[in-house]
Amino acid sequence: MPIVVDIDVMLARRKMSVGELAERVGITPANLAVLKNGRAKAVRFSTLDALCVALDCQPGDLLRWEPPEDAHADAAPER
Repeated sequence: MPIVVDIDVMLARRKMSVGELAERVGITPANLAVLKNGRAKAVRFSTLDALCVALDCQPGDLLRWEPPEDAHADAAPER
């Protein structure tokens, strides 16, 4: 999936454990792991908001887009 979740980066910067973040956000460590490991199909805005509050960051610090490896670099995105 071309959306990459960088929760690990923010956890390291904040010196916070997955368990502590899960508690602050109000989700289970297992659900946080699904999101953290890029296996989630969606994320609720309320969860994203809670993550940003707990990690004192912006949504763009947690999510980024990477083009698929098979995409042509010179191809314009379809709309």
